[in-house]
Amino acid sequence: MRLWPLKVAFCLAAVAAFVSASRADVIVLKNGRRIHATHVVEEGSRVTFETTAGKLSLPRANVDHIERSAPSDSQSASSGAVSMPDSAPPPPVAPPDADSISKSVLVGGQIDRDYIAQLEIQADHGGRLEANRVAIAHHVAAQFELAHGDIPSATAHYRRGLIYSPENLGLLLNLSYLLLRQSSYGEALECLEHARRIDPQSADVAKFMGWAYAGQNKPDLAVAEWRKSLALRPDPEVERALAKAQRDQQEESGYREGGTAHFQIRYSGAAAPQPLVRDILRSLEDGYSGISSSLNYTPPEAIGVVLYTDQAFTDITRAPSWVGALNDGRIRVPVQGLHAMNPELNRTLKHELTHSFITQKTRGRCPTWLQEGVAQWMEGATAADSASAFLSAFERTHQTLSLGALEGSWINLPGNDARLAYAWSLAVVEFIVKQGGPEDVTRILDQIASGKTAQAAAKTVMNMDYPELEEETIRYLRSTYQR
Repeated sequence: MRLWPLKVAFCLAAVAAFVSASRADVIVLKNGRRIHATHVVEEGSRVTFETTAGKLSLPRANVDHIERSAPSDSQSASSGAVSMPDSAPPPPVAPPDADSISKSVLVGGQIDRDYIAQLEIQADHGGRLEANRVAIAHHVAAQFELAHGDIPSATAHYRRGLIYSPENLGLLLNLSYLLLRQSSYGEALECLEHARRIDPQSADVAKFMGWAYAGQNKPDLAVAEWRKSLALRPDPEVERALAKAQRDQQEESGYREGGTAHFQIRYSGAAAPQPLVRDILRSLEDGYSGISSSLNYTPPEAIGVVLYTDQAFTDITRAPSWVGALNDGRIRVPVQGLHAMNPELNRTLKHELTHSFITQKTRGRCPTWLQEGVAQWMEGATAADSASAFLSAFERTHQTLSLGALEGSWINLPGNDARLAYAWSLAVVEFIVKQGGPEDVTRILDQIASGKTAQAAAKTVMNMDYPELEEETIRYLRSTYQR
C-alpha cells in the first residue's frame, strides 16, 4: 500500500497519540496454555497484551511462541497476498488407534521420526488401515511444525503422507491449503483437482479452488467455485470472499487483458491507453529483476495487476483517501489521466511489487512496519524529510514509536497517523540497511519466513530487540541528518 505523494509532517501530539489497529493473536506458553489477546507487543524481556481482563504482561521467557493472526479482508490493503480463510481443512479420517498414534508421534515436545518410519515400514506390507496410520502420523507432525511456524516442513510431511495414502482427501486438502499459503496456486490446483476426482461434492475442494483461482488473477473461475461451495454448505468465509470477487468480476467484465512472463494485467480502457500499459509492464519487469536480486526470492507464479479509473479504484478497494495504490494479492493502481510512465507511477509500481515479494517470501508473516519500510526503501525514498521532526519530538519526550504497535494493519488509521507510521518505518529500515547492508534486510525476512517473530529476527540478525532498534534509529537519524 502506498500513500498519495504528500510530504510527511507531524507534531509531538501525533507521536504521543499514535494508536495502532488491533488484531487477535494467540500467545502460546511453554506449559501449553494458549492466551487469545490483542495488541500483543514484545518489549525487551516482557510480552504485553490486552484481553477482556485488561492490559497484562508476562515474562518473555514463559512464552514458547506467538501465533500472529492474518489480517481480515478489510485490513489487508498492503498484505501482498490473497487473504486466506481462517479455518483450516479437516484432518484425515482417523484410524481407530489415532489417539495412540498422536501420542507416539510427539514425545517430549519433539517429533519421533523413528516411530513414523516404523509405521511406514508396516504400510509397505499392509493395507488401508496401515496407510491411514501413516497419514494421521504425518498430519500430527505437520500440525506440530505449523504451530512452530515451519510451513515448508509441514508441507513435506503432507507430501510424504500422500506417498503411502495417495487417495486420502484430508491429506490432499491440507497440502493444498499450505500450497495456497505459499502462493503456489498452480500446484494447489493440481492437488485440488485430484481431490475433486475423489469427492466431486466436497465443499472444501470448491472453497480452496476458489482461493487458488483468485491467486491466479482469475476472478470468474473463483466466483464459480465459491458459488459451488456455498451450494454445498453454508460458510461465512466463502460468502465474504465471493462478495469481494463478484465486485471485481462486475468491474472487470469489460476490461482488456495482457501480460508478460511475470505479470497478468487487466485494465480499464477508459483509464489506461495501450502505450501506458506497455510502459507499466516494462516498469514492472525491470522492478521484478531488481527486487528478486535484492531479496533473494522469486515468486512461484505470475502476479496480478489491475489498472483502474480513480472512481473504480475507490469503489472496489474501499480504501481510505490517503491510499494511492494497494496490494491485496493483486497490484491495484488508479491511472486515470496518465498517458505515459512518470517517475511517481514508477515508484508506486515498485513499492507495490515489493509487497508481493515480501509477503510471498515470508508467507504472510511480515509485520506492516517492515513491509512498508522495505517497500519505501526499494522505491528509493529516504528518511531525510522526516528526520528533523522525529529528532525534535524525541528531544522533548525521550520516546520513540513502538515497532510492536506498528506490526498490525494500518488501513484504518487516520491520514496523519498513517504518514507518521510510514515515515518511522522507513527510518528504521534505512538504519538497518546502513548498519549491516541490504543483506540484513534479507536475513531478517528469511528469519521471519522460518517462523520467528520480527523482533526475534532482528535480535538474531542485528543483536537488537525492538527498544534497542528504535533507540539506534534515533541515533542514526541524529548523526546522519541533524545539522
